[in-house]
Amino acid sequence: MSVETLAEDPRWQAAGLAGLAERACGAALAGLGLDPARFEIGLLGCDDARIAELNAGFRGRNAPTNVLSWPAVERRPGVPGAVPAPPEGGLPGAPEALGDVAIAWETCRREASEAGRAFEFHVAHLLVHATLHLLGYDHIDARDAALMEEREREILASLGFPDPYEGMTGERAGQAERNDGRR
Repeated sequence: MSVETLAEDPRWQAAGLAGLAERACGAALAGLGLDPARFEIGLLGCDDARIAELNAGFRGRNAPTNVLSWPAVERRPGVPGAVPAPPEGGLPGAPEALGDVAIAWETCRREASEAGRAFEFHVAHLLVHATLHLLGYDHIDARDAALMEEREREILASLGFPDPYEGMTGERAGQAERNDGRR
């Protein structure tokens, strides 16, 4: 797995974003039966001000969000609840670019604290979530959300993390999902 990480905010570098991203994004790919060595992702670790600019420019929402994703290829299936077609992947030494992700320090820190979760766990969840977006998963429709949440649970469990939706009812879980910055 190649995650090209730019820690624009130095707090991300100190928190080990690059290593966590390799683990979380690699686990997302492996959890879907894809060889992580055949793919790459661009990752920007930034602050709330920077992600608010990106959110305004790409989504018309002038506010910070936790994570944004920009798939290189749109892979969403046309049928709600359907599994997206997997990418083929590049060759060794020439991985296929899946797209780019930006993640915001202050929002992630605040959300982790409010949820009573470890920061590393929350960031890993958001990175898995964003990687699934790059692969065509979404949560606009309830059937798509159920599929995406199940994949997140499985992938995070493979990393030794608990269910991120435990204790949340359907509407609370859905609201948590809608807060991410899917472009």
